[in-house]
Amino acid sequence: MSEQRRLQNYLQDILEAIDRMRRYVEHMDEEAFLNNRLVQDAVVRNFEIIGEASHNIRKLYPEFFVDHPGLPLAYAYQMRNALAHGYFDVNIKIVWRTIRDDLPGLDEKIRALGPDLVEGQ
Repeated sequence: MSEQRRLQNYLQDILEAIDRMRRYVEHMDEEAFLNNRLVQDAVVRNFEIIGEASHNIRKLYPEFFVDHPGLPLAYAYQMRNALAHGYFDVNIKIVWRTIRDDLPGLDEKIRALGPDLVEGQ
């Protein structure tokens, strides 16, 4: 039986996935992203990680979920489901806009929780 991961681990998983995606696309514009299936696949995988970590936070740490309504954890899980189960119908332009418009804010919101939650092990 595996030991339950700590809240900090899930938050760190989200931050690491955001950082990976940022590095994958840092020298790309939308057109380059739309034409690079390898990067698209890597990005989608990291959105799945964010969604799964968000779901685990919501399920295992419901008090944290309720106390932080500004964190889009439910939305992240919904996006994960759409990407994982609707893979044949994914609008990659929406994925690009999410990277560009939403991930920086999610990163900031998590980091604003403070080092005890973000870096605490």
